[in-house]
Amino acid sequence: MDFDSLIAIARTQHQQPEMLISVPKDWSQGRTVFGGLSAAMLYSAAREYIEEDRPLRSMTTNFVGPLLFDTPFQINVEIVREGKNVSQVLARIIQEDKNCVLTQFCFAKARKSKTAVKNNDQHNMAVPQKANFIPNIPKVTPNFLRHYELSIDDGGLPFTGKKSSHYYGWMRFKESPQTITEAHIISMIDAWPPTLIQQLRWPAPASTVSWNLEFIYPHRPFAPSDWLAYKEDTRQAADGYGHTEATIWDIHGEVIALSRQTTAVFD
Repeated sequence: MDFDSLIAIARTQHQQPEMLISVPKDWSQGRTVFGGLSAAMLYSAAREYIEEDRPLRSMTTNFVGPLLFDTPFQINVEIVREGKNVSQVLARIIQEDKNCVLTQFCFAKARKSKTAVKNNDQHNMAVPQKANFIPNIPKVTPNFLRHYELSIDDGGLPFTGKKSSHYYGWMRFKESPQTITEAHIISMIDAWPPTLIQQLRWPAPASTVSWNLEFIYPHRPFAPSDWLAYKEDTRQAADGYGHTEATIWDIHGEVIALSRQTTAVFD
């Protein structure tokens, strides 16, 4: 089942609140569903409750437990508060009576303001001609990566014993969707491996514990087949946990999102 089909199912949650959903194995990351997909599905379900003139400004996701593939789960959406300009929404995935993923969303309409600060962050990476990433290694490369193209400009391959702790590069869907939405961007941003596992010499489990993502507006439209630039740096790591910050640019060189993650490495 492709990404758009799964997102379409999530969008019908407001019509069928008790609906059960199952994600196939080709979207797995180890024994769990790829986190970028589960977060995108929660966004898509929550988006249906909010007026279109309130775009997504920020989302905070906690991966509180494993979400198993090929196992039914339910999406619950709660409107925490809806004000004149801002809507706060809480969405969660429940599987076998256990909370697996929780996300709080902030949707807010544009307002006239005398304040303005332009984000002028830039990158100097050339647009790739083709993907340059991880070879398909059974039981090592996550299944979900078959749906994306990632091109590393700087940073080491996972489990190669590098001293670096960053990833700079480009990303897009392997098969371009008909349209590009926030849901697609959410999933792409989480497709990159944890920065710390390039320092390991042998495969070991790693997962995101919490993730904050902010969308930047306004920006120009871009095509579904366009590459998006990505730069992620580790700000600190110790005791088996890493804290990273990332910036995402569109093909025009405009910043479209900011990301922060706390990851755990079980080496």
